[in-house]
Amino acid sequence: MESANTPAPDIISASLVVKFMKILIRLFKSLSGYGRQLAGLVACIVLVTATSLVTPSIIQYVIDDGLTKNHPRAMLTAGLIIVAVGFVRAVFNLGKRYIGEWLVNRSGYDYRNALYEKIQRLSFGYHDHTQTGQLMSRCTEDVSSLSRFVGQGAVDLVNVILLFAGIVFLLFRQSATLTLIGLGPLLVLATLTYYLGHLLGPLFLKVDQALGDLSAALQENLSGVQVVRAFASEDFEKGKFDAANRKLYGARVHIVTTWGMFLPAMTWLVMAATVLVLWFGGRMVMAGTLTLGELVAFNAYLLLLAAPVQQLAFVVNSAGEAVAGGQRIFEILDLPEEISSPPQALALPPLTGRVTFENVSFAYRSERRALHDVSFEALPNQIIALIGPTGSGKTSLVNLIPRFYDATTGAVRVDGYDVRGVNLKSLRSQIGLVLQTSLLFSVSIRENIAYGRAQAAADEVVAAAAKAARAHDFIARLPEGYDTVVGERGITLSGGQRQRVAIARALLLNPRILILDDSTSSVDTQTEYLIQQALAELMQGRTTFVIAQRLSTVKRADLILVLDGGRIVQRGTHDSLLAEGGLYKEIYDLQLKDQDKFRREMLFLDAAPEHVRAIHESPLQPHADRPEPHVAPDTQPLRPSAVK
Repeated sequence: MESANTPAPDIISASLVVKFMKILIRLFKSLSGYGRQLAGLVACIVLVTATSLVTPSIIQYVIDDGLTKNHPRAMLTAGLIIVAVGFVRAVFNLGKRYIGEWLVNRSGYDYRNALYEKIQRLSFGYHDHTQTGQLMSRCTEDVSSLSRFVGQGAVDLVNVILLFAGIVFLLFRQSATLTLIGLGPLLVLATLTYYLGHLLGPLFLKVDQALGDLSAALQENLSGVQVVRAFASEDFEKGKFDAANRKLYGARVHIVTTWGMFLPAMTWLVMAATVLVLWFGGRMVMAGTLTLGELVAFNAYLLLLAAPVQQLAFVVNSAGEAVAGGQRIFEILDLPEEISSPPQALALPPLTGRVTFENVSFAYRSERRALHDVSFEALPNQIIALIGPTGSGKTSLVNLIPRFYDATTGAVRVDGYDVRGVNLKSLRSQIGLVLQTSLLFSVSIRENIAYGRAQAAADEVVAAAAKAARAHDFIARLPEGYDTVVGERGITLSGGQRQRVAIARALLLNPRILILDDSTSSVDTQTEYLIQQALAELMQGRTTFVIAQRLSTVKRADLILVLDGGRIVQRGTHDSLLAEGGLYKEIYDLQLKDQDKFRREMLFLDAAPEHVRAIHESPLQPHADRPEPHVAPDTQPLRPSAVK
């Protein structure tokens, strides 16, 4: 059911014509590098059209000079000419089809690359508000629709225009009166086809949007398959996918229904044109003003024109898809790049690691203020711990350093350079990240470690990265070692193993600034110890920002920044902040005190006589406030004294 606010058809038509012309112009501009192929395609179209126009004239010659005058030689000559013309037409028709398909695939290749490159450059802010499935749909279905029109729909359109011009010229040469009579229904057909095109354009846009929603639903379900299974929500997800699928089905059926309603009228108009020509042309033959051969040729030309005019429905169909797809593609390509290197941007020299925040405030697109007037300085090789309640702005703060987002006010500087004025690649190549849930790609472990340095030698991957990250031992035990291919997002590895591979990846990059997002918060004690060893190796000689929830990380920080509501409410060392009280002491008492108590008990037991340890460790005398340390089954238990 159409909305009551639907614009009038003439307004819709005008807007669609403008959109179509803009997209058509951009298409031709994008094909400017393929001049030879376009010239060859146009030549093939012209020659195919010319050979099509020759055949009815030959039939006229056979009837008027061969049959009527009883000249067998004329019939033989005409037959040979038709065979030759048919051969030439077949050759150039093959050339037209080949070049058209080449342009379909080449333009699709170019647009997919352009879209992918653009998406890589779009800011995190854009990706925060855009569904992945919609982007996937634009890179696949929309590109296919646009590229198909380049090599098929546009070719058919040019063919129809040339054929129409040639046939109308030849028909008027024979009989202007009969031409006007025969073309009447065909002009109505062309008008009907034009109107159909403007009805289909918005419908194809709905199809593309519905397809994007379906892709988004599928992508979310596959990405969250573990959550779906864990909550037994298969039926709910099935219903959600079915709703998106039904929306796509309904949009496509609407197009088919609309197109199907017009098709019988188009067929009837073609038949009406034939009847009118035969009726009035037959009378002209009987009156002697037209020969039988001319009437047959005239009707052949008319039928030759009727097929392409009827084919305009398919051209309109292709054009509607192209307009909808092009609109969604160019919407991405025309987006401004919010985060990009400025013109003549400075390439950063090797950094020392000094990071300065000068009165920095930051808000996301929703205008929710995430940081308020944040100022501090991290000196080279210092460890800066960020601590605070959820939503206090810790992640927002570290995301400004590699310029994933731009500060709303104030400036973020590295070694005195404003990050907004330097080359992005030179900045990010000197910053390493190890996130709480590190993403691994579905390639080999070796390729994952060498992701930032694809040309790294094998010994660098093993010795300089994997061994230092305490990952070499478990990698060596895998069936194919470093050539083992991990599952999507590294799902075939445990959380601790993924973290150590991510640390090895950061080590191989050898960054001057390191950002750690609570990399040990979700692993067991044994794995935490190994990761802490790897992190200690990784942090040596680097300026490190740590979003911390573990006491061991917080206590060795040179500077602790306590955030609350996007503001730095306290700063100092662990001891000075404990003495000061306030939010840090509250967090310490709630989250970190038990860790400290556990550490002291473990150190006490390690130093106590054997009979004291036996009493404390007896199952008859459990310590309710002391958690049982977890030991991975495939590793040796740690000595408590080794825990830092």
